[in-house]
Amino acid sequence: MASVPATTEPPFNFVEGCLLLVDKPKDWTSFDVVNKLRFAIKRHLGVKKFKVGHAGTLDPMATGLLCICTGRWTKRLQELQGMDKSYTGTIKLGATTPSFDAETEEDEHFPTDHLSEALLNAEARKLTGDLQQLPPIFSAIKVDGQPLYKKARQGIKVEVKPRPVTIHKFELTSIKLPEVDFAVDCSKGTYIRSLAHDLGKNAGSGGYLTALCRTSIGPYKLEDAWDLEELVRVLEEDV
Repeated sequence: MASVPATTEPPFNFVEGCLLLVDKPKDWTSFDVVNKLRFAIKRHLGVKKFKVGHAGTLDPMATGLLCICTGRWTKRLQELQGMDKSYTGTIKLGATTPSFDAETEEDEHFPTDHLSEALLNAEARKLTGDLQQLPPIFSAIKVDGQPLYKKARQGIKVEVKPRPVTIHKFELTSIKLPEVDFAVDCSKGTYIRSLAHDLGKNAGSGGYLTALCRTSIGPYKLEDAWDLEELVRVLEEDV
């Protein structure tokens, strides 16, 4: 991947190809970010069409690193998507939601009196290595050409098959029940929402994701990312 441009500083050569590291704001979809940058870049270049894409979707409630490729470098998005990723976040124990995160309302509640640091740390360690992970029903995985989340919202039950993932690290960094903070290093295709759900289930209590931030994709780090509005401002000033 040494040939992929890593610069996030102007001047940008969007046509030849750029890799832009962007910090996705909360409540934005990944496509919202791409569309905003595409509009700004088209105006910057004075063109009506231009290729812009991202390497790995973040859910709307999540924040953190998006890798955005422009121009000819959009052909390399698959390579970026295949890289390992790192996250930090928060899990609420004692309840579940249909989506495995805070995007839907709590549907079941469970006791938490039996939970301890030792138990939770032990269960987190069991969720490392090569795993068969069951994706959330509320996900963008397509079945019969339609995303699962659309079927879930229609009340259609669909059998979801487990997928192989690798969890290199799952560390609980703070335990203040009913919430726990964590750090994860994982392979592509990992659903952190499913990891949160599985931790709660395996510990004898429900659990769901309440906050998530992607901190790295391969060698690319969140601390090197642009604030979205600042990047757009730089592009507009150079029109």
